[in-house]
Amino acid sequence: MIDPEVLEELEGWDDADDDDDDDDEAGIDYDGRTVSDAVGSVGSVGQGSAERGALVLVGTPIGNLGDLSPRAVDVLSTADVIYCEDTRHSRKLLTHAGISGVRLRSLHQHNEVDRIDEVIASVARGRTVAVVSDAGMPGISDPGSRVVAAVAAAGLTISVIPGPSAGLAALVASGLPTERFCFEGFLPRSGKERRSRLTTVAEESRTTVLYEAPGRLAATLADLARECGDDREIAVARELTKLHEEIWRGTVAGAASRASSMPVRGEVVIVLAGAPEVEMDDVADGPLIEALEVRLAAGERTRGAVDEVAAEFGIARRRVYDLALAARNDDPTPGVPPGGTR
Repeated sequence: MIDPEVLEELEGWDDADDDDDDDDEAGIDYDGRTVSDAVGSVGSVGQGSAERGALVLVGTPIGNLGDLSPRAVDVLSTADVIYCEDTRHSRKLLTHAGISGVRLRSLHQHNEVDRIDEVIASVARGRTVAVVSDAGMPGISDPGSRVVAAVAAAGLTISVIPGPSAGLAALVASGLPTERFCFEGFLPRSGKERRSRLTTVAEESRTTVLYEAPGRLAATLADLARECGDDREIAVARELTKLHEEIWRGTVAGAASRASSMPVRGEVVIVLAGAPEVEMDDVADGPLIEALEVRLAAGERTRGAVDEVAAEFGIARRRVYDLALAARNDDPTPGVPPGGTR
């Protein structure tokens, strides 16, 4: 059992003596052969001419170092090479687990594509290649998915050592329905793509799991309150598994107000209740169009008018938006582009 006082010791250790990457000369693999030499063996894998290796995805702690499983320790200690998001961070984790002498290679969002050939070459030559991210499962809002796709396409072996996941941890602790849920990861930071994704999230009937950075939490919760309505249920989890773990449950409006008035530390998981199911035939189009016209004639922005009408009649925003768009297309007077202003 790890003393709670050292749960965050990784963050405090000195990085001064750590190299950015081990054996990181371009194109050099670990027995002195170049990657281009080794890749030639890939095509013959599966025909019995090369010993089979494996790509192993290893889940690592999201905060509490005690969550590193014995099986993960075994694989990491015996792997021929470990690809990791940050070699300095992973070296600290290995040191904590008593693992030494394993080669580390960086694999992050900026070089993942460049690493694909060498990973395939190593697995094809019978090596055990482990992949980890800084926290949680590689490939989930972290690098790794493109390497996995390429290794699978090459017909090579892929294995998984299950481990911690911030998204699942927050979901099961949220108190919200878990029978059906979707994972959205990080929202786009701005622009049309963000507005479109927010609309999709607001209309999703399943519980939705989102990741967010602490500095952007207040803005995202404010956006969710505007799109979903103030009363939608939500859970906001931060510092999961760490000493100062917190899971706040309430309404979107309450969460937005709280986040705007206090500093937030640590990566955050947002768990949002699904949109209530509504009967599309409960309200005819006529009253909706009339309510839209009244608001637009008064100078209301299209986006705000759609939100207000949807909330007033208790129906899906998408239906009201489609009516507004149809009315605009039928009306030659200047209107508003989707998501824009009047």
